[in-house]
Amino acid sequence: MSRTPGMKPHDKGWLKDYLDFRKELLTDIAAPRDGRKSSHPEHSLYRIIQPTGLMYGQSVGELSLPDVDDWDEKERMKVLLAESLISSSLLHYDKPVKNAEELSDVILKTLESIGNFYNNIFPELSTPTKTLLGRKKSPLELAEKILDKRIEHTGKYESNFWSYFFHNSLLFLDVFIYGQWIHTNADRIVADFFRYEREELRFSVVKVIAAAAHANKEVVFEERRLYELFIQSTDLSSEKRKEAYKIFEEGFAIEDINLPTENSWLLKKFFLEVAILTIWSDKKVEQAELDFLKRFTHYLGSSDEDLENSMIAIEGFVLEHWEQLEYLQDKQDYQQVSDQFIRRVARVAEKNKTRLFKEMRENEHILNLMRKARSNELTLEEKEQVRLELIQVLKTIPTFVIVSLPQRFLTLPILLKILPKNLFADGIPEA
Repeated sequence: MSRTPGMKPHDKGWLKDYLDFRKELLTDIAAPRDGRKSSHPEHSLYRIIQPTGLMYGQSVGELSLPDVDDWDEKERMKVLLAESLISSSLLHYDKPVKNAEELSDVILKTLESIGNFYNNIFPELSTPTKTLLGRKKSPLELAEKILDKRIEHTGKYESNFWSYFFHNSLLFLDVFIYGQWIHTNADRIVADFFRYEREELRFSVVKVIAAAAHANKEVVFEERRLYELFIQSTDLSSEKRKEAYKIFEEGFAIEDINLPTENSWLLKKFFLEVAILTIWSDKKVEQAELDFLKRFTHYLGSSDEDLENSMIAIEGFVLEHWEQLEYLQDKQDYQQVSDQFIRRVARVAEKNKTRLFKEMRENEHILNLMRKARSNELTLEEKEQVRLELIQVLKTIPTFVIVSLPQRFLTLPILLKILPKNLFADGIPEA
């Protein structure tokens, strides 16, 4: 039996292979099966990007592509960046996509805009639109070459959670700025604005990290080392670098972090989660640091619930991929992170008890399984069915429409700890 050829992100033609393999996913983003797009494209983009780890500079999230386990870190990040940029374009596309031909047209326009975006906003990655022989490169060829260059430009670095976080998390800003770029007519004035915004946003991340590192009035070795790693990866001018180091040595007030863009929910989410992870970097999270996170959340114009949801998102991501995040294991205690996550999700579930109760009542399949569980031991297959059904029930809570739940971490015993205790007792009638 012949084996389906895999994808090799270091070979020429990898982007076409990616588009072929991901056709179903991209179709569903462009034209969801339920016929509805989210009223807020930024929420939808967060839901796609956050579980992949791109916002945290990681590539451990699920990528259902052939031979993915054989790829190195840069190859995974390159494919994730391509998927995130294309997803952003599809989510921001206003017209309904009715068939495969229309999807191909949209993808072609997207590839063209990715090439234009990087050629205009990242002059250091500038790539000729023609070959040496004068042939015009296709949008696919140009986009592939530029994405190759973009990932190579992140440089070489230590293989651990924190160096990946501080080098690769800036790729998220590419996706964010690109989401704004696709709405504009790319003339020179617009390009100048976006190049300025790119530098300002990167510098804003520097300020967020400095402020978070000083939250408990003590900058430890880990935080200082991480800051140096980050400054090396930002492409800041020498003048801005000097200012960045001064900010880090002296500290930085939250109020002085001037966010250089309109109020974007997604950008605020990114800044908040960068601050949370910076505070995590020195192992223990102190009360002064938690107080800082609350103040920072309010400064961003977000709510305590937004902070709680970001904590759930980060803890869920870390728990789901704990074994792959080896370096993080020295910094955080698994049991502590697990207990905190369970408590947070349990609070959300308790607040939404009425909704959960209704969902359980309307799910005949799970009711039958739970009735059976009263008098008989469920088979392993039935227990797995219950687990998956309960995750689906939890996903009906608005919080978990946006924040991804860690599928593997949520075993049946953990779900029973999370869900309100009387959900089963009161909600399931006698057989």
